[in-house]
Amino acid sequence: MHHAEYIHRCLALAENGRGRTGINPLVGSVLVRDGTVIAEGWHAGFGDDHAERDLIKKFDQDIRPTDVLYVNLEPCCHHGKTPPCTELILERGVRRVVFGMFDPNPLVAGQGIQRLRDAGVEVIGPVERARCEWLNRGFISLMQQRRPWVTLKRAQMHDGRIAQEDGSPLKITSPEQDTWSHAWLRGKHDAILVGIETIIRDDPQLNVRLKNKKVEQFIPLRIVLDPKCRVPMDAQIIGEGTCIVTAQDSEVPSELEERGVQVLRIPFDGKQFDFCALWKALTTPKDDFFGITSVLVEGGPRTWERFRQAGDIDEDVILVGRAS
Repeated sequence: MHHAEYIHRCLALAENGRGRTGINPLVGSVLVRDGTVIAEGWHAGFGDDHAERDLIKKFDQDIRPTDVLYVNLEPCCHHGKTPPCTELILERGVRRVVFGMFDPNPLVAGQGIQRLRDAGVEVIGPVERARCEWLNRGFISLMQQRRPWVTLKRAQMHDGRIAQEDGSPLKITSPEQDTWSHAWLRGKHDAILVGIETIIRDDPQLNVRLKNKKVEQFIPLRIVLDPKCRVPMDAQIIGEGTCIVTAQDSEVPSELEERGVQVLRIPFDGKQFDFCALWKALTTPKDDFFGITSVLVEGGPRTWERFRQAGDIDEDVILVGRAS
């Protein structure tokens, strides 16, 4: 049996939860009988059923001993917002499980697999571990580093320029680079972060724009580092889905929160925000905010430097424009 093929399907299903699972991982699951997928499930949102439970709830037939349950992340074995998936798997008579990667959560971390094996279930894995870990690199970072996965994106010309000599915007990237950036950077991160100077200078939308995209595309959380809360009220990003990070003593216009903007007051020493405090705020669910596990830092130069000084960069992407 080609296990990788079905794990790949799990990863595709897991993407259905992109932008909705908060600090939880992206997980998909399939049930295979005689080489044919007969049921599918995924973790659709924060607090919703896990992928295995979603699949088993929807599958109203008997599960045969020869059926194989695939899941890209080790089944959980602890009580959280939902009961342990391992117990439901055993209750429904699943006898064969193939998993993609171990769960980095200390409450699981191999214990889910051991629980199944102790009960006589045949467990195979990890399978396609690198792909599975890449999909959930943000969740892994949260478990291991207690902060989101941080990708820094820059665009520059071959000679290093990022703007015109007078400081005005310079179009650097090609349409092909823009398409790739939206699909594989903005479209694969929970949040997009910029500094206030970028908002004042460029007034960006900070959304995901994909051509010929037939399915609903989620909008990443838009984060603006704005120590003195100078964000213009007519900026395109003003509204729900935007988070303004400002100093604890800054004056915040009441209109911001009235228009649905989330405001985080974070300690600021005059040059740098307290990143530990920032990450804690952004990874702690509260009310309708379920937290994030990945951030795309788009600039500008001062913001890039702040992240370098803090040492909080996991991936550095540079888009180089053609010589003009």
